[in-house]
Amino acid sequence: MEQGKNILDKKYKKAYLELSNGISLEGNAVGADVNVSGEMVFNTGMLGYSEAMTDPSYLGQILVFSFCLIGNYGIPIPKNENFLISKGYESSSIKTQGIIVSDIYDGCHHHDGGTSLEEWMKDQGVPGISGIDTRYLVQLIRESGNLWGKIFSEGAKLQGKNKFEFLKNFKNDEYIDPSKYNLMPSVSTKEKLTMGKGSKKVAVIDCGVKWNIIRMLIERNCEVELLPWNADFSKIKCVGWLISNGPGDPKNTGDLVERIKKDILSLNKPILGICLGHQLLSLASGAKTKRLNHGHRSHNQPVFSLPEKNAYMSSQNHRYAVEKSSIQSDWELWFENANDGSVEGLKHKTKPFMSVQFHPEASSGPNDTSWIMDKFVALLQLSADKKI
Repeated sequence: MEQGKNILDKKYKKAYLELSNGISLEGNAVGADVNVSGEMVFNTGMLGYSEAMTDPSYLGQILVFSFCLIGNYGIPIPKNENFLISKGYESSSIKTQGIIVSDIYDGCHHHDGGTSLEEWMKDQGVPGISGIDTRYLVQLIRESGNLWGKIFSEGAKLQGKNKFEFLKNFKNDEYIDPSKYNLMPSVSTKEKLTMGKGSKKVAVIDCGVKWNIIRMLIERNCEVELLPWNADFSKIKCVGWLISNGPGDPKNTGDLVERIKKDILSLNKPILGICLGHQLLSLASGAKTKRLNHGHRSHNQPVFSLPEKNAYMSSQNHRYAVEKSSIQSDWELWFENANDGSVEGLKHKTKPFMSVQFHPEASSGPNDTSWIMDKFVALLQLSADKKI
């Protein structure tokens, strides 16, 4: 097996990270030879870099990996599984604008075979920089509250504006702030898809759904109907609804909140909102959302469940949160963040509606809260039995 090499063994073209606070950092260009801009965010995971980079929630963002070495087992070969895309991926392509790493491994030792991280990035047209002190950069991101960046190298071309729909109106000389755009058309399925042959049909509103959500539902004997974000929900026949994760500002999603309120909350069928879906469901219920000074970006965010009186570690990537004071009287606080006390989950007091700000499907990240999917599927079974 060919041995990989790290950055000390290979000559790289110089690249630069220009930050919106005026700081500029120099490193080595990796991946595709293009210039990009995006919101600066970070991830603390040692593993799961392919899952993170293909997570649609990172759309419009430059992802900083705080761990010292990324790419050490390469990128697996996609397999034809029971639907669309194989494990190791959370969508069909890389969604990050670019990545920043301390050190990158130029090889692949995955048990399924595959390619190196850098070759995958080149193939997908995604740039990155290695040789930067990423822990210092994480501190800058946390301290700034709002930070944007540009990756560029001499002679590189600007990333094509046709890569994602939201880039069509992007001006070359500005920093990309994905929260200014409605990102739903860039991440949602264009047509309705049916996956799995389970006994319980659940409708999933695709706001940038991670594929592991679909995997977990199929594994729990569900048939999944994946819906475009702008579908007519009033015509859908199902036993329950899942509003998925996704990128951007929940208030900048067109008329999605109003349609959830009119066509879904008016029913008595089980609903689970995850991450962005939690925020959308909360807005539809009458609550408000706010932009956090420090977003939650890590695989080790502690959350506390009030009814169960248990603490869990969770995987998170979000800038917005539900305002605790705006929670409506017919809803109750389910989870809160153990670090800052922010809202991490809500439950309706009488109806089978619930939502969580974190990722119970993990992938990658801790699996502590996968029981939430079991709880939701149990509600789906009750709905199916009652033929609601």
